[in-house]
Amino acid sequence: MKNIMYVGTRDKNITATASQAILKGICDDGGLFIPEEIPQLDKSLEELSKLGYKDLAYEILKLYLTDFTEEELKYCINGAYDSKFDTEEIAPVVKKGDVSMLELFHGKTIAFKDMALSILPYFMKTAAKKNGIDKEIVILTATSGDTGKAALEGFADVDGIRIIVFFPEDGVSPVQKLQMVTQEGKNTCVVGIHGNFDDAQTAVKTIFTDNELKKELDEKGFIFSSANSINIGRLVPQVVYYFQAYLKMAAQGEIKLGDEINVTVPTGNFGNILAGYFAKKMGLPVKTFICASNINNVLTDFFTTGVYNKNRPFHVTKSPSMDILVSSNLERLLCLSASQEKTKELMSDLNQFGKYSLDLTGGIIKGYCADDDETSKAIKEMYDKNGYVMDTHTAVAAVAYDKYKAATGDDKTPTVIASTASPYKFTRSVMDAIDPAYDAEDDFELVDELNKVSKTAIPKAIEEIRTAPVLHDTVCETAAMEDEVKKILGI
Repeated sequence: MKNIMYVGTRDKNITATASQAILKGICDDGGLFIPEEIPQLDKSLEELSKLGYKDLAYEILKLYLTDFTEEELKYCINGAYDSKFDTEEIAPVVKKGDVSMLELFHGKTIAFKDMALSILPYFMKTAAKKNGIDKEIVILTATSGDTGKAALEGFADVDGIRIIVFFPEDGVSPVQKLQMVTQEGKNTCVVGIHGNFDDAQTAVKTIFTDNELKKELDEKGFIFSSANSINIGRLVPQVVYYFQAYLKMAAQGEIKLGDEINVTVPTGNFGNILAGYFAKKMGLPVKTFICASNINNVLTDFFTTGVYNKNRPFHVTKSPSMDILVSSNLERLLCLSASQEKTKELMSDLNQFGKYSLDLTGGIIKGYCADDDETSKAIKEMYDKNGYVMDTHTAVAAVAYDKYKAATGDDKTPTVIASTASPYKFTRSVMDAIDPAYDAEDDFELVDELNKVSKTAIPKAIEEIRTAPVLHDTVCETAAMEDEVKKILGI
């Protein structure tokens, strides 16, 4: 098996092993780590089809994390994908209407981020041990809603690690906020900011690349790392579930092994769909990726026009985890499609002018978007036709898929939609879509109503926050985030 090294997206001379890349999270120059080449499957789809999720994860991850031993990898996988998930399938696939839904919300925090953030703490602990790190690791993360809770849950009370999460105070759903501010764990800290996700994400990246601060941290016995999808340890576990989706569709008779499928993914930061792209490059038969955006449609425009332009109004929508104008993970695709030199130039343009151009139109990624009205209509339509309740993000993907079919005439290729969150995280928007009369009820009354209409159990994650006390109430300005980090760490 080939040893895979990782290189920077802006400088190919920046290199790291898999474990080093996981620990660092981000390159010193602000670039991201990518594998020097995307590995090829060493087993056939037929062989993979006989595996459960854990064994499938091992076969995929061993190709990327080549400095981890078999024992180390299996320790990470077995620790991550256990009873924290409410189904042994981990990521079930259910047919609804003319699409298959890849349900990625069966983990502890009922969002797709669990798929990677359940395993990242194990990667991090193993990587620290492999590399002789004796400093306390500080996980610094910005969240648009889901990453924060999933990371907090994964890293809570893990020895040798502290975690600080920043989130937009007014830019997440009530349930998302409650999940974070009630988080237990002596090593956890949650801070709201007056600003949006892009503000939080930009500030975090600035903190990461502040050499003076890094020196100060080093002297005090700390080292930064990240749980955002900028960390390669977040990205590669997500590759697994695209193989899972394909193999499940085959087992269900929707396709034959070797047939092409379409994949539709709701995204803001591009990491989730990028993982699917990696799967395609490894040998998964995908015809088209449908990149679904809400009205913050910077990605849709990019794949339609070849111009990425963040100079536009920022909209707070019913799909808050996608309310993003700076899609960090897109940088990895730019590098894979062009070069480090070109990527550095584009990122400089983005920083200086708020936009850049690179013609990736006409490829296998197509972009379509949905506004809030279209999103609500899709939820209602899916419920009326199939008795199935989608969350707002999955509904955006459903609209995008319909627009793709209308634009291309491709309504025959079997398609899977990545269903990225439980509708219980967004009860008000979901229930209001089904019947506006529900809007008069409070959030937890809506939980009970959703339980009735969906005929699905209320997740434990929701029951836990009904009465949980608020443990984190700090709110700061974006400009004060670095000071807040120093205060938390006592430096």
